Parts: sequence; structure tokens; C-alpha cells
Amino acid sequence: MPKAYWISTYRSVSDPDKLAAYAALAGPSITAGGGRFLARGEPAKVYELGLMQRTVLIEFDSVAQATATHDSPGYQAALAALGDGAEREIRIINGI
Repeated sequence: MPKAYWISTYRSVSDPDKLAAYAALAGPSITAGGGRFLARGEPAKVYELGLMQRTVLIEFDSVAQATATHDSPGYQAALAALGDGAEREIRIINGI
């Protein structure tokens, strides 16, 4: 079974305090769900559209594990803490 990758891209952060509250809850929840943070931060270099968006890459053993982590009470509490503090997108994709 291929691994799965959770990719978060941030279009904007309007409330850094809400983002910090989210991060304090999300990190432990994702790790508890089996996620392994592979990369996070601003791009070192961008091409094509050239969007300098914060990006987070997390590896899971399966799509089911990533989805279960996203839907878990701990991660949902993190999302509630974030609220309208950031505009972002999450994608979960299969590894090759």
C-alpha cells in the first residue's frame, strides 16, 4: 500500500495568534495519528506562478490514516482554534 502525503498550503495568515494556537494543538494531534512532518515553511524557490506560500508536507502510512487524523477530535479542536485566522488548503494524496 502506498504512503500518503498531506500537503497544506497557506494563501494568507490574518491572525498569527490563532495560527499559533492551531499549531500548538495540530502538531501533537498529527503526530499521535501517525503523521511525520517532512517539510514546513516558506518555499526556498518558486517557479511557474511564483506564489510564496507557507507549505507543510506530512507523510502517513496510508490515506485512511491521514483522513482519520484529519477527522479526529484532536485535529478538529485545532481547526476550531484556527477559525478564520488563515486561508489555506489541505490535500491528501497517494504516494507513488
